[in-house]
Amino acid sequence: MNKRILIIDDDPDILEILSLVLLEGGYDVRMLSCGDTVFDDIKDFQLDLILMDVMLAGMDGRAICKDIKENHLTYFLPVILISGTHDLAESLHLPGAPNDFVAKPFDIDYLLERIEKQLAA
Repeated sequence: MNKRILIIDDDPDILEILSLVLLEGGYDVRMLSCGDTVFDDIKDFQLDLILMDVMLAGMDGRAICKDIKENHLTYFLPVILISGTHDLAESLHLPGAPNDFVAKPFDIDYLLERIEKQLAA
């Protein structure tokens, strides 16, 4: 069974690129343009990893990540935040922090490496 990744980004071009790359890499992918239904999607899709932008339309990916990490049903899910405006590398050890962070613009091979690392943990 392929690993399942939820991508959350409000930029349709980023969603499409990430989806194509991950599908080509053998992953099953679900895409969201906002985080409103993230807990429903986690339950329905039986995720292995979440790849999420920090800046979402009307929402903050860091707050969604914190909610995921503080929920007893989802705390174990690896979350990788991506951002072109925030550097979260120094906050990875804080409560509610993502498992990893990738800065935009990102190298696809580097992103895939970070995903593989989290899925293997």
